[in-house]
Amino acid sequence: MTSQRLLSLDAFRGFTIAAMLLVNNPGDWGHVYAPLLHAAWHGWTFTDWIFPFFVFISGISMTLSLSRRAALGDDKLKLTLATVRRGALIVLIGLLLNAIPAFDWEALRWPGVLQRLGLCTMFAAPLAVYLGWRGQAGVGLALLMIYTAIMMGIAVPGADGVVRTGSLEKGQDVASYVDRLLMDGHLWAQAKTWDPEGLLSTLPAVVSQIAGLLVGQRLATSSPAGEKTAWLFVGGLALLWAGEVVAAWTMPINKALWTPAYVLAMAGWACLVFGGCHWLLDAQPDAQQRQAWAVRLRPLVDFGLNALFLFVASGLVAKMLAFWKPGGQSLKAWIYGALQATGLAPVNASLAFALGFVLLFYGLAAGMARRGWVIKV
Repeated sequence: MTSQRLLSLDAFRGFTIAAMLLVNNPGDWGHVYAPLLHAAWHGWTFTDWIFPFFVFISGISMTLSLSRRAALGDDKLKLTLATVRRGALIVLIGLLLNAIPAFDWEALRWPGVLQRLGLCTMFAAPLAVYLGWRGQAGVGLALLMIYTAIMMGIAVPGADGVVRTGSLEKGQDVASYVDRLLMDGHLWAQAKTWDPEGLLSTLPAVVSQIAGLLVGQRLATSSPAGEKTAWLFVGGLALLWAGEVVAAWTMPINKALWTPAYVLAMAGWACLVFGGCHWLLDAQPDAQQRQAWAVRLRPLVDFGLNALFLFVASGLVAKMLAFWKPGGQSLKAWIYGALQATGLAPVNASLAFALGFVLLFYGLAAGMARRGWVIKV
């Protein structure tokens, strides 16, 4: 397994899916430690790392996979169409996951995490196949500039009917206006007037995937592994600095709007976290140390082998726990109540539920890894 895969990428992907399982499944949303919640609006927390990390990882994986297939003789059109089909399938899975359990198609939320990931994959496919790193970087820069110009320069009515130019408040920005115009009645139920995975903000999200494409190109070179790690650390620090500069000059870091500053800052953090994994598992010259860290980080590697499957399965299980109500009480409420009865503070009982959820899925991930099961879309 490890001889055919980049172990550090599996570990980084595993870290990301484990973190997503943790933050998505507290026992009680009213009792959660602040780092395990998204920033209320501007700014970022640990939780705001997770989604852009997935998009970034998708870009790396796309470059490495397409490079291998191109070396085997697959033509460019075939590679592009296959990747676009994969993205479309991910979008479909996301829509079906949103539909469960009610299957109320008239009120179905159209956007979502998988939908955005699939759209980014579809958009990035021809970039990965037909463009070199300069072309990809140029497209990414153009997308960020276009998004900034639209968000800051076009006057639109907010959810309250007042027309504003350059407003970045909830429901008043251009992105939310586009979402209401095209998807009214199919947006995030907790907001209704805007969606954190809306259409317009998918444009800068594509740039998060392009950042992964660029890193993947660097990894695919014949440069020494240690040099690649150094590039990840240097690039990560440079992107963090660029994110702060862009935030000061244009729009602040904001996950819901996926602002250019957010793209740059999260790509920077992704490079640094992945760089740490890359050094420990693939780049350091001491083979014994690499092997020792491979043993220590095996749980993350197990998670990373089937990340997309685990995400979908976790969503189904979470819905089942909430909607299966034997005796009139949901199964989730019964389990969480048992944790509260132990005397734990509410926030710790909520965290214990989330940790139990992660351990449940680690058991599934480890079992699949031991049997060599890798489910791909």
